[in-house]
Amino acid sequence: MFSKILIANRGEIAVRIIKTCRRMGIKTVQVYSEADAGSLAVEMADEAVLIGPAPAAQSYLLADKIVEAVRQTGAEAVHPGFGFLSENAGFARRLRDEGIAFIGPNPEAIEAMGDKISSKKLAAEAGVSTVPGHMGLIETTEEAVKIANQIGYPIMIKASAGGGGKGIRVAHSDADMAEGFAAVKAEARNAFGDDRVFLEKFIIDPRHIEIQVLGDKHGNVVHLFERECSIQRRNQKVIEEAPSPLLDAATREAMGAQAVALAKAVNYDSAGTVEFVAGQDRSFFFLEMNTRLQVEHPVTELITGVDLVEQMIRSAWGEKLAFEQKDLAINGWAIESRVYAEDPYRGFLPSIGRLVRYDTAEEGPQPEGYTVRNDSGVREGDEISMFYDPMIAKLCAWGPTRDAAIDGMARALEDTHLQGVGHNVPFLAAVMDQPRFRSGQISTSYIKDEFPDGFHGLAPDRRQTDILIASAAAMNEILTELSGDPSARTDWIVLIGQEAHGVTLSYDDDEALTLDLAGEDRALRLSDIDWRPGLAQFRAELDGEPFTAEVARVADGFVIRHRAAKARVRVLTPAIAALYARLPEKQAADTSKLVQSPMPGLVVAIPVAVGQEVKTGETVAIIEAMKMQNILKAERDGVVKAVGAKAGDPVAADDVLVEFE
Repeated sequence: MFSKILIANRGEIAVRIIKTCRRMGIKTVQVYSEADAGSLAVEMADEAVLIGPAPAAQSYLLADKIVEAVRQTGAEAVHPGFGFLSENAGFARRLRDEGIAFIGPNPEAIEAMGDKISSKKLAAEAGVSTVPGHMGLIETTEEAVKIANQIGYPIMIKASAGGGGKGIRVAHSDADMAEGFAAVKAEARNAFGDDRVFLEKFIIDPRHIEIQVLGDKHGNVVHLFERECSIQRRNQKVIEEAPSPLLDAATREAMGAQAVALAKAVNYDSAGTVEFVAGQDRSFFFLEMNTRLQVEHPVTELITGVDLVEQMIRSAWGEKLAFEQKDLAINGWAIESRVYAEDPYRGFLPSIGRLVRYDTAEEGPQPEGYTVRNDSGVREGDEISMFYDPMIAKLCAWGPTRDAAIDGMARALEDTHLQGVGHNVPFLAAVMDQPRFRSGQISTSYIKDEFPDGFHGLAPDRRQTDILIASAAAMNEILTELSGDPSARTDWIVLIGQEAHGVTLSYDDDEALTLDLAGEDRALRLSDIDWRPGLAQFRAELDGEPFTAEVARVADGFVIRHRAAKARVRVLTPAIAALYARLPEKQAADTSKLVQSPMPGLVVAIPVAVGQEVKTGETVAIIEAMKMQNILKAERDGVVKAVGAKAGDPVAADDVLVEFE
């Protein structure tokens, strides 16, 4: 077995690989950029090698630097993780030529599956079900329109070298096709240096289901069942689960057999994923093959008990698979939520900055019967950099059933607290609480369907309203006691926004707080309270059920969030509550003449000057964050009164960039 492996990646996947290597007794070398010098992966690895500045093009994407680090440290193999050089056939071939093991598939398999046009032809030859379409090169818009009419709308226009959600359009008419074909060619040329485009039938209300395969260098290939990845935003996966709530045993077996057939056709010898688009009727068609470890691999590990990173290492060493297809079975259900540094309340714009607080759910089996796994590459105090993917963690929950896994995920999200950057935890929690997700009736348009106007949180349901009332009343009691207030008042009004709830407080023999709700003929019992001033999470049991709420003290009360429900809550005497009802609502500041930065980032350009006349739709600023450029345009005609930043300046969210007269 290898004695030392170099990890050509960063963040959570680097940490994930190190953990398996430690268990196997293999030493690790972590390469890192200047931005990652103090990272968790660098701290955990046995050795670390600086390979360049922060931009990936000057560090993690430089094969020369990786090979040099291998030579310098005496590593025998390279694990590329995912992204960066993981699906670069040239890199895999170079390592092989230099006598360095590549912990991934052979370069010929990467090459065969890396081109979407040739991979679909290979899939069809291997007996894999493929989407009706045109796999040949299409040179002109006129030719694209003609072919689209032969296939029948709607049509998916896709870049052959595409990935990461780039180079994809859906056309519903000849006009859509003419516009979309040119746009995809341009996107593909700019993003991949390859403007080849192909067309395929767009499946209505589709689902994204993928099969995990695993091969060795002796011709053995098995599949480890499926993952459902239909909860996507802009073609990027957000929530994944295994198995899929759509498939029955017969469909699962058919998809698995086709995935194995394709893998064998290209002599696949590592972990890989065959992706399918599926109809609600369980019809399925080949989409592409990812010749690497997938981001969402933990859910497969949780339901099969197989460590995929370990199997990749063993295969690269030359070992035969230690199990056959008949030895594999599905145990329970697992869900993964991708926790991103992005603000769902601001259209999911990326958020950068320092993780001032990072409290995570406790890993391992929980008393309620679910198990938590948290793959993360950051710690409290670390910085989320603008140079890389904004993922903070992959939070996973396993349960014996799908409902149990969903309940476990919802609780794990409650126990996750982040401060310092915008994050999508409230959004992820919202999905867990939605009846449609729980029903399993999902598709790739789920987020667009359920949140057509963006995410603004969810209104509290009855239990969440009870949590808001009880948490605020309990915190008020604790603060009153600490302040030495001798009033011993028991009657309070709890205001949630403008909605008033009268409560009478008392304690039972077990020191649990009882709240009698005025006019409702019921009472709440709050026990096992875990909170003191300064804590950002309030933990307790409400009527015997545990919960965690995120809390913050404000001038006259609290801001409390439970999952996707967030509210300003005040605990007042009846007399003061009556006065609050008469207070006018505070008017929002007029920002109509301001162009503000929607996110923290770096100013690329401000192409306007003081005194310049600007028309509606003209670009007034370009901000870069998380490898993406965001173009800000004028929403009205006007004359520039002031410019608040210049190219190269770092800016925070809501910083004023341009002001109009």
